[in-house]
Amino acid sequence: MAMARPRSPRVLLPICSLVTLLLVFPLMAWAQNGQASPPVEATSPATQLTPPPIPDGSASAADLEEQGDQLRAQKRYFDSIDYYNIALKKQPSANLWNKEGMSYLLLQRPDKATKCFDHAIKADKHAAESYNNRGYVEQMKRKYDKAIVYYKKAIELRPNDAVFYYNMGSSYFGEHDYADAGKQYALAFSRDPDIFTRVTRTGIMAQATSPDDRAAFSFMVARMYAQAGDFDRSLEYLRKAMENGYKHINDVYSDHEFAALRSDKRFEELMAQRPQAIQ
Repeated sequence: MAMARPRSPRVLLPICSLVTLLLVFPLMAWAQNGQASPPVEATSPATQLTPPPIPDGSASAADLEEQGDQLRAQKRYFDSIDYYNIALKKQPSANLWNKEGMSYLLLQRPDKATKCFDHAIKADKHAAESYNNRGYVEQMKRKYDKAIVYYKKAIELRPNDAVFYYNMGSSYFGEHDYADAGKQYALAFSRDPDIFTRVTRTGIMAQATSPDDRAAFSFMVARMYAQAGDFDRSLEYLRKAMENGYKHINDVYSDHEFAALRSDKRFEELMAQRPQAIQ
C-alpha cells in the first residue's frame, strides 16, 4: 500500500512559463455536486514539512478522498496524490482520477495530469469536468484546436456551465480569433455574469500576455457589462483597456452596446481623463 511520506524539495518551473500566450489561465472544473467550482489559482506548492498521518487499512475510499482534498487545499499536492492513489486502489472512480490530475496540474506536471484525465474519461464518458480539464492541458501547450475539441465535449455534456464556455473562449482568444472568442465569452457571461470578475480576483492573469491582447480582452468584457447595464464593471474594464493601450477605444462612441453607458457622467469623466497606457 502506498503511504504519505516526506519529500525532498523539488525545482519547479514558474507557471507562467507554460502559458506564455494565454490571456487568462483557463479554469479547472472541480468535481463536486455535479458542478464546476469557482476559478482556482494555480500557485507553487507549499513546502511539506510534516507528513500527514498514514491511513490504516480500515479507512474508506471516501475518507481517503476527503483527506486528499484537505491536503490539496493546503497546497500539499504530493501528499494529496498519495491519498488519492490509495483511494483509487480501494474504489476506482472518474472523480478520484480527475482530482489526482488536478493535483499534478497544480504541480505543473501536465504529462502526468493528462494520464489522470484520460483515465477519468475512460472510467466515465460523461465526466464533463474531466473533458474540460483535459482541454486545459492542451491549452497550456498552446494546442488550441485540440483544447476546443475537449471543451465542446464538456459543453455537450453540461451545456449550462459558464466555466466551459469561458475556457473555450480563451482558446479562441489564444488563436487571435476574437470573433469566436467573443461569442463564447458572451455565452459564459449569460450563464454567470460574475465569471470575469471572479477570474480577475483570483489574480491569475497571465503575466506574459501582450498588452494588446489584454487590452482587447478588457474592451470585450467592458462591452458585455455595458450591454447588461452593469456600468460600474464596464467602466472598470474600459479603464483597463486604456491602461493596456487599446488602439480602438473610440469605438466606445459608436458601438451600440455602450449607448446607455455614454449618458453616465462617469463615462464622460473617464474618457476626458484618458488614462495613459501602462508600459
